[in-house]
Amino acid sequence: MRIWIVGGSSGIGLELVKRWLEAGHRVVASARHAESSDALGQFKARYDGALCCVDTDVSQPDTLAQSASRAWKAFDGIDLWFYNAGAYRPMPSDEWDLKAFEMMTDTNYMGAVRLMTHLLPRFKAQGYGRWVWNASLAAVFGLPYGGGYSAPKAAMVNLAESLQPELARDNVQLQIINHGFVKTRLTAKNDFEMPELMTPEIAAGKIVAALETTGRFCIYFPPKLSLFLRLLNLLPYRLSLAMTSKMLT
Repeated sequence: MRIWIVGGSSGIGLELVKRWLEAGHRVVASARHAESSDALGQFKARYDGALCCVDTDVSQPDTLAQSASRAWKAFDGIDLWFYNAGAYRPMPSDEWDLKAFEMMTDTNYMGAVRLMTHLLPRFKAQGYGRWVWNASLAAVFGLPYGGGYSAPKAAMVNLAESLQPELARDNVQLQIINHGFVKTRLTAKNDFEMPELMTPEIAAGKIVAALETTGRFCIYFPPKLSLFLRLLNLLPYRLSLAMTSKMLT
């Protein structure tokens, strides 16, 4: 299988690159500095010819046509496009930073939108494919201090819901992943206890296993946090917002 993972130089993305290379797949790994990444460079040396690194900055629209073209041509097509780019900064309302909001929206949502405009014609011409967008359980219900992150993730999920029937008609499968807290440089910014915190290795393992065994549109994990947030989303707002107000510090 030929895989393009956008956001593949650290955390979950780097672990996915490792697992997919070990499984014998051919991988294009992208990030802003993918071509100079030491970790990706080690994989490239170990898996000669199976890994191609392409520098990709999803916040720079004028560069993405070239990135998509290079990724597509690396192995003469793409079977699975995995969008994993992410940015996060917690902000209380009295510390809102417009540039930080724009950065999170660019990375967590608009990057996928920009890339898909270049990829969709290629997948249609190919006649098949699979898109997987790594969203977040934060997309299920907005929580205090995290709106700059969760709002674009929720937009991504909403867009995926809209696109899925159209893509399926063109033999392109679209799935989203809503996962919980993963121990990375992003969650290191949190100063609160993160329930069911996972390592990137555990999260990547769950993603790989789920993609190999299910065609469900949305994949949720871990179970307890997922259930809590999904139930929160079903409650009347007078109850759900009363509950989230207790999270204020």
